[in-house]
Amino acid sequence: MNLKTLNILGKSLIAASALMVAMAAHAGGQIYEPMSASVRAALGKSVADSPVTHVSFLDNPHGQAWLAEMSQRLSKRMPDPQQRVDFLNTVYYEATRAGLDPEMVLGLIEVESGFKKYAISSVSARGYMQVMPFWVKTVGTPNQDLFQLRTNLRYGCNILRLYLDIEKGNLYRALGRYNGSLGKPEYPGMVLSAWQKHWTFRPFTKTAQNAIPPRS
Repeated sequence: MNLKTLNILGKSLIAASALMVAMAAHAGGQIYEPMSASVRAALGKSVADSPVTHVSFLDNPHGQAWLAEMSQRLSKRMPDPQQRVDFLNTVYYEATRAGLDPEMVLGLIEVESGFKKYAISSVSARGYMQVMPFWVKTVGTPNQDLFQLRTNLRYGCNILRLYLDIEKGNLYRALGRYNGSLGKPEYPGMVLSAWQKHWTFRPFTKTAQNAIPPRS
């Protein structure tokens, strides 16, 4: 192996290492914060692992158009069509159930895990939405698997909803809490950028906002 080849390999390894560090920096790292008994009970009820019910929105022409468009955009990351439909149905259901925009949640998943179901961060956050295992111990039940699609999305969406309520609807600050980087602009900016550039449904374009009203 000549010197030129070694230099190329060296540069490739450095670039790969830098990419891995960057990806790790974007992975979820929620920090445990003491909660009142009522908040803990409400969150525990919200993450109870019940099946996704029928998503009626996706039956009408607008919903079918949304599903078809999002499925096409996701096809390179998730080649199996049935897996994509199941994933998008679950994203839509869990996001709207928690009072979140499904397209924003897709942006968050892109940044957190790159749509990798079994992603694990350097701080042990797991799955699509990079949920920290302490949440299961705090508000869930031992049999809940954070690599299971519905469980992961239900936890992730409800955790973000909790942070939105704490931050009185300020999405920018809630995203910072979700990532464990409150007060730093990089992570919220990445999520909002991914949302706007990759997941906004063009026929019904919505602009990413810095605030979502607290759920009543």
